[in-house]
Amino acid sequence: MKRVLVSDAMAPEVAEILGNAPGIKVDVKTGLPPDELKAVIKDYDALIVRSATKVTADILEAATKLSAIGRAGAGVDNIDIPAASKRGIVVMNTPGGNTITTAEHAIAMMVSLARKIPQATASMKAGRWEKSRFMGNEYCNKTLGIIGLGNVGTVVADRARGLKMNVIAYDPYISPDVAQKSAVTMVGLDELYANADFISVHSPLSAETRNMINADAFAKMKKGVFLIHCARGGIVDEKALYDALTAGKVAGAAVDVFEEEPTRNMDLVGLDNVICTPHLGASTDEAQTNVAIAIAHQIAAYFATGEIKGAVNFPSVGAEVMAVIRPYLDLAEKLGAFQVQMLSGALQDVTIEYSGELLNVNVAPITVSLIKGLLDPILTETVNYINAPVIARERGIKIVESKSTETKDFTNMISLTVKTSKETGKTAGAVFGQNDPRIVRVNEFSLEIIPEGYMLAVSNEDMPGVIGNLGTTLGDNKVNIARLHLSRDAQAKKALVVLNTDSAVGSDVLEKLRQLPHVVSVIPIKM
Repeated sequence: MKRVLVSDAMAPEVAEILGNAPGIKVDVKTGLPPDELKAVIKDYDALIVRSATKVTADILEAATKLSAIGRAGAGVDNIDIPAASKRGIVVMNTPGGNTITTAEHAIAMMVSLARKIPQATASMKAGRWEKSRFMGNEYCNKTLGIIGLGNVGTVVADRARGLKMNVIAYDPYISPDVAQKSAVTMVGLDELYANADFISVHSPLSAETRNMINADAFAKMKKGVFLIHCARGGIVDEKALYDALTAGKVAGAAVDVFEEEPTRNMDLVGLDNVICTPHLGASTDEAQTNVAIAIAHQIAAYFATGEIKGAVNFPSVGAEVMAVIRPYLDLAEKLGAFQVQMLSGALQDVTIEYSGELLNVNVAPITVSLIKGLLDPILTETVNYINAPVIARERGIKIVESKSTETKDFTNMISLTVKTSKETGKTAGAVFGQNDPRIVRVNEFSLEIIPEGYMLAVSNEDMPGVIGNLGTTLGDNKVNIARLHLSRDAQAKKALVVLNTDSAVGSDVLEKLRQLPHVVSVIPIKM
C-alpha cells in the first residue's frame, strides 16, 4: 500500500481520485508546521503540495520512503529540486494548467487600470460620487506591447486582439515563423517602448531580465504609457517605476508581482495611479481545480504503472536504461544550457551528434535533456523532460539527431551545433570517469570546462597581460576565481578564457572587464 500525503489545501477531487486508485491510501493534513511535517513525512511514499508547504532539504532528509512529490501548479520554487534529485525523488508539476488564468489576470488588470475601476470602487465605498475624477482611457485601437511571447504572452496577445488592440511583441527567442503564425508584429525592445500605449511583461526572471524595466527603459517609453506586470518580481525596478509614476512618464501601473513578497513597498502600492494584487495570476477556482486533478492523476499513474509525467528533474525512461544514460543526461542538459547562453538571437536549428558507446543506446532521452538545457535559461514557463520537445516544436526550432562512427577525441562524445537568427555556435561534451561532465570544445577552442555554478566566457586577442588584467579586476571587486580554463588559436591570434567564480559577477564589474585591453567579449553564464 502506497501512502500519499496532501499537505496543502486543494480541490477535494485530489483525495477522491487517489482514494479510488488501487493500492493507494491518501491522508489530507494541511497547515503542518515544518517540525510536524518532518516528523510524519517518513511514513509517506508521495507528497502533494501547492505553494504553502516548503519542501526543504531538511524535510527531504527525513523522507526516507518518499519517491515522488507532486506540485499542483507550475512553479516549484518551494521545493528543493537538487535535494530531491540527489535522493532519487521525482518531482512532478502541472505546467500549463494556469496559463489561461494568468493571461486573463493580466488582461483584467489592464482593463481595470485603463478605466480606474479599483480607485472608483474605493471612492464609492467611502460614500463619494466622483464621476469627473475617474476619467478613463480606451484600449480599442491602442497598441499593446508584450515583452515575452511564451505561453502566457501568446494568450494575452490573442485576447488583446479580441479587444481590437494593435499588438506588438519583443521576444529574442521566438523564431520568425512562430511569430508570423501568432499574428503578432515582432519588434525590437526600443521600438516597443517607443510605440506601445500599454506594456505587459511576461518574461522569465533571469540574470539578463532582472531590473530590465529600469530608468533607462522608462525614458524610452511614450509619455502616459500604462504598465502591466504579472510576470515575476524583480524584472521591473520598483524604484524606477515609482519615479516614472510620480513624474507622470507612466500614467499608471498594474502590479501583481513584487521584488519581495509579501511586499513592504508601501510607497509604490500607495500611489493613486497604481493598482495591485497579491500575486493572484494563477488564483482562480478553475485553475486550482484543474492543476489539482492533473497532479492527482499523475501520482496515481506513477504508482500504478511507473509512468513519469510532468517531471521537472527526471526523464520518462525505465530504470535499466536510466542506469546507463544518467551521466549523459546531466552532460547534455549542461551542454545545452552553456551553449544557449553563449549565443544571441532566436533559436532556429539544433544539430546533435552522438559518438562512441552512445551508439548502442537509445539517445532520445539524452536529446530531450539537451533541449531542456537549451530552453530552460530563456523561457518563463517551466521546462521539463516532458514538455521540452513540444515547446521546441511550437517555437519552430528544428532538431536534428545523428550518430557517428567516426573516431573522436573522446570515447563517448556529444557534439552540438546551434544556429540562431544571428549566429552559429558549436560545443562538445564528454563524461570523464563515472559521472564527471565536461565541456571539451567551444567553437574552435579545445578545453576541459567543468560546467557548474557561475561562469564567465571571455573572448580576447591572444596578447600578453589579458589573464592578469582579468584576475586583477575580479580581485579588486571581491570576486574569487574558482577555476580557469584557457585555449588559444595562435595562428588566428585569438583566445578563449572560461572562468568559474564563487559568486555572480555584477553588471558594473562585467562592464569593467569588457573595457580591458584586448578583450573582445565577456559573457556571464549560470549553470
